[in-house]
Amino acid sequence: MEREHDDCRAGLRDGLWDGAVEAALRYYRAFLRRPGRHLDLCFEVSCHPESSLVNVANARDILEEALHLLPLPARAELGRLVAPLDAGLRRRTLPDPHACRRFRRGGGWWHRRLYDGDFRW
Repeated sequence: MEREHDDCRAGLRDGLWDGAVEAALRYYRAFLRRPGRHLDLCFEVSCHPESSLVNVANARDILEEALHLLPLPARAELGRLVAPLDAGLRRRTLPDPHACRRFRRGGGWWHRRLYDGDFRW
């Protein structure tokens, strides 16, 4: 599936690449393993596709794209992996009340969380 969709689709700046789903899951898990009660998302610092996954919202975008493209059995399996990660992200990040001013419309809820350096209310 990754090889078939190795292009820029559905808002993914770098599209999918061979190993994108595995990399996205790895970065998502690593983000949630960080210590502390609350976590802030970080902006990416490089244009390399895998470097963009430092921003866990980009990693989640890749997983969302894969969930839409995979056939039903594989989609269900990936969904079982993503659901607890999403629950952890919701629990350990705070909503950003000003996200609508900064981020594209139609992005997933994971784009509307506080980023590093944002004002905590």
